[in-house]
Amino acid sequence: MVTSPSRTQAMTLAGLNLIQQALSIYDRDLRLVQCNRPFQEMFDLPDDLCRAGADFGETIRYLVTHGEYGEVDDIEAFVQVRIEDAKAFEPHYFERTRSNGRTLAIEGSPLPDGGWVTVYTDITRTKRQEALLRARAGALSEEVIARAEELSAANRQLESTVQALEEAKRQLTLAEARSRLTAEMMPAHIAHVDRDDIYTYTNRRLGVVMPGRPTDIVGLHISQALGAVTYEAISPHLEAAHHGKASVFEFTDVMSSRRLRVAFTPDHEDGGVYLLSMDITEETQTRHALQQTRRREMAAQMTSGLAHDFSNLLTIILGMQARLGRMQLPPQAGELIEATLSAARRGGALLNSIADMTGARAVHPVATDMSGFFDDLGTLARSTLPDDVTLEISNLIPAPRLMLDPGMVQDCLINLVLNARDAIRKAGRSRGHSPGRAQGRIVLTAAPVTDTWVDFTLRDNGTGFSAEALERAFDPFFTTKGGEGSGLGLAMVYDTAKLSGGRVALANTDEGGEVTLRLPLRPAPAPTSPGLVLLVEDSPDLRRSIRAMLVDQGHAVIESASAEEARIIAAEVPQIAFILSDITLEGGATGNDLLDQLPPQAPPCYLMTSLPPEHPDHQRAIARVPVLQKPFSAEQLAGFLDLRQTAPAAPASRFDREAP
Repeated sequence: MVTSPSRTQAMTLAGLNLIQQALSIYDRDLRLVQCNRPFQEMFDLPDDLCRAGADFGETIRYLVTHGEYGEVDDIEAFVQVRIEDAKAFEPHYFERTRSNGRTLAIEGSPLPDGGWVTVYTDITRTKRQEALLRARAGALSEEVIARAEELSAANRQLESTVQALEEAKRQLTLAEARSRLTAEMMPAHIAHVDRDDIYTYTNRRLGVVMPGRPTDIVGLHISQALGAVTYEAISPHLEAAHHGKASVFEFTDVMSSRRLRVAFTPDHEDGGVYLLSMDITEETQTRHALQQTRRREMAAQMTSGLAHDFSNLLTIILGMQARLGRMQLPPQAGELIEATLSAARRGGALLNSIADMTGARAVHPVATDMSGFFDDLGTLARSTLPDDVTLEISNLIPAPRLMLDPGMVQDCLINLVLNARDAIRKAGRSRGHSPGRAQGRIVLTAAPVTDTWVDFTLRDNGTGFSAEALERAFDPFFTTKGGEGSGLGLAMVYDTAKLSGGRVALANTDEGGEVTLRLPLRPAPAPTSPGLVLLVEDSPDLRRSIRAMLVDQGHAVIESASAEEARIIAAEVPQIAFILSDITLEGGATGNDLLDQLPPQAPPCYLMTSLPPEHPDHQRAIARVPVLQKPFSAEQLAGFLDLRQTAPAAPASRFDREAP
């Protein structure tokens, strides 16, 4: 039968409580790890100084103030000397007479990872026997012999106890080291706070899960480690846990922009709380993208039939109006016919917009040069603006290339520029400016938010957003432009943001309106150069074809048909430059599973697939790595692998459609 670590520790502590000696173990930060009951009873210590995490200096200060060391003139200096001695971690043995007349033998030994274990033995009786022997050595030789034999037996017993303590110390040290190593390897922060919200344990992963936070937090209040804003967000759940209610919740950490899932479990024994925190930022982005895809599928099912019937009606209307136009009618009838035809054409354009929003549309991130992207965007956007409306673009993104869908993002930003242009025109009319003399200013700023998001923020000096627009701007068909707008522009921007796992936010400034498009920040991988490629593909015919493409591009190729085989090859062949894997593979594991199984030091892994964009495996893949859609040509493969160190050309912009 295998005994669990917690039960082993409990059994070890029970054994330590049975021995006559007092024992204490402190770590390298002078925090109590473990002590037995005789330690507390010997020095009459309160419970809080005998719990894990208790400060060594506070324990010494308590003993001094309660007379353990007799009269001490400068208490703080005395405590500081003891702390400095303890930090040296040197083995020691000495005997000390306490203020109550009892004599202690104190033996300390350092531990391999820092800290020390100390054993306290009451030798008062032994000392008295030694004094008696010296005083009556001549007259009581027989008694001396008897006492000496008794002392010898006691010494043998003490030696046996010390050996047992040494073995217990070794086992305890090994168990603690294994437990800490296991905890520190987990991709989550595990911690414990006492009833005063002071950390008593951490696996030192807080700074990994929440970048910018300290690692050594034992002894800190939770608000000091997390910051006031984050502490305020979690404090209701923490307070509930102190009252015995466990909870699991999610929140966004403002400082690091990370999405976290947190579990609070009450510690019913000591009144504290166990904490488990995990970074789920990428999971949340992928979840939002999948939710948006499902909404689009539902919308497509609801509108497809209606759009079909409406399209038929528009076709009939256009045909009848064309026939009327060929008839001999009064002059004013021509104007009515032309107006009817214009309205029908606008209805057709509206159907196309609905199809774009609800049809099969997917994000295709590619390595995009941001400098060139903004140059092209500026050229396109400025061509739609009047002379007195200026566009300023500020690129604050440190990475030269990002993984994004340049066509989609370009469409979104052009839509926002056109909206800002119309708002400036409206503001100009309200201020009495003549048409074309709006004197407007549009500023587009792209900046990273920590290492998680990139914000595209567009500000203008137009009319700003009304209260109703701030609430309903993303609703399809909502517009403040009357008959001039379709009400689909911002809805399409919102749709694109959600498909990418991001969001859109509207606000008003002192000058006008502000729109922020937030997308996941994913720097593009470094450009590839000819090297050894691990090709993972379950179809032999496709493997041969793709291998030929890679060889023609200067690569050497080794092949695999399954994720398990690929993982073994990647671990045993250190010269691999990158991995190109299909999502669907032999066996039960997929290309996504291969990504999960690869160690952190593994070469880059790119995926390819013939799955439709709406497939969950495809959606999961594009949220993590570049994905190449099958079928593809040798040129497309070369562009995907970035051998030419340039991003593939962006899809044609749709800015020439009717402005929203």
